[in-house]
Amino acid sequence: MLLAIDTATRLLSLALHDGDQLVAECAFAADRQHSALLAPLIKQILTQTETATSDITSLAVSVGPGSYTGLRIGVALAKGMAAPRDLPLVPVTTLDTIAAASRAANRSLPLIVTVPAGRSRVIWAVYHCQGDAWRIASEMKLGSWEELLAACDMPWSLTGEIDKDGLRKVQMEREAGGQITLLPPAERLRRAGYMAQIAWQRLRGADDKPFPADVVMPIYLKSP
Repeated sequence: MLLAIDTATRLLSLALHDGDQLVAECAFAADRQHSALLAPLIKQILTQTETATSDITSLAVSVGPGSYTGLRIGVALAKGMAAPRDLPLVPVTTLDTIAAASRAANRSLPLIVTVPAGRSRVIWAVYHCQGDAWRIASEMKLGSWEELLAACDMPWSLTGEIDKDGLRKVQMEREAGGQITLLPPAERLRRAGYMAQIAWQRLRGADDKPFPADVVMPIYLKSP
C-alpha cells in the first residue's frame, strides 16, 4: 500500500493506493492548519480503510514548488514515516500532479500548469502531450500573472490552483482576445490520488531499492 501526502500549498490532500486501485482519497483547503491536521488525517484515513501502519510499503510526497511551510511539514512527516522502515519515498512535483488530471485539455495545445506563490505571484511551467501523458517542456518560473499572460502569445490551455485575482486577470485576458482555454475546476484541483498513481508508475520502473527517503528535498523557487 502506498500513502501519498501533499501539503505543498493551502490545499491538503492524502491518498491510499494499492497498486491496482485508489483505495481512499481526500482533498480540501486547509489554509494554515497543515501541522495540526496532517497526522490526525493520516490516522483517520488508515482507520477508516482498516489499513495498519505496517501495511504501508511505500510513500509519495509533494516536493513543490509551493509554500515553504507547507512543503516542510509534508516532507518532514513523510520522511519520518519512511526512514525508520527504509521504505521508498517517491518525490512528485506539484505541477506533475496537476497535469496528470488534465483530461479535458486540447492535447494539441501547450498546457500551462500553475500553483500560487503568495504576494500576487504565481509559479508555472509549460507541458506538452507525449503519447497519453503530459510532460514538462520548460523550466518552472516564478512571477506575476501579468508576466505569465504576456509570455503566452499563442492558443493554450490553463490549469492549476488559481486564486481569485488570477482568475480575474485570466478572464480579462480572454475578454481582450486571449486564446486561453481554462480547464474545469474539478480538473484544476491538485489531488493526491494522481500523485499516488504517478508514484506507482515510477516504482514499477525502478531498481530494487529505489527512492531513499534521505535524499528527498523540497523545491523552493525564488524571485530572480
